[in-house]
Amino acid sequence: MVSRFNRGNPRRSNRPRFYTRRKVCMFCVEKVSSIDYKDISKIRRYISERARIEPRRKTGACSKHQRAVTLAIKRARHLALLPFVPLQSQSEREVYA
Repeated sequence: MVSRFNRGNPRRSNRPRFYTRRKVCMFCVEKVSSIDYKDISKIRRYISERARIEPRRKTGACSKHQRAVTLAIKRARHLALLPFVPLQSQSEREVYA
């Protein structure tokens, strides 16, 4: 009979799986009451290098603050404080020229 932990794999010797640490919402920790769209330094952390809004599972923000961040990013984009698309590198410009 095979153990339910080992499952026939001799390399895996009854060790528990690796558990990642749960991410904490930085806005809840700092007790931020509102997220301002003009505060670009805070908002930039929630945008990828491809200028896309990062998901909750990656940023660790709670659902309430993730919605507020999304709204702030969209407002900042509308006022041209943040880009809609990523900046093109020099090599990409040569390809399209």
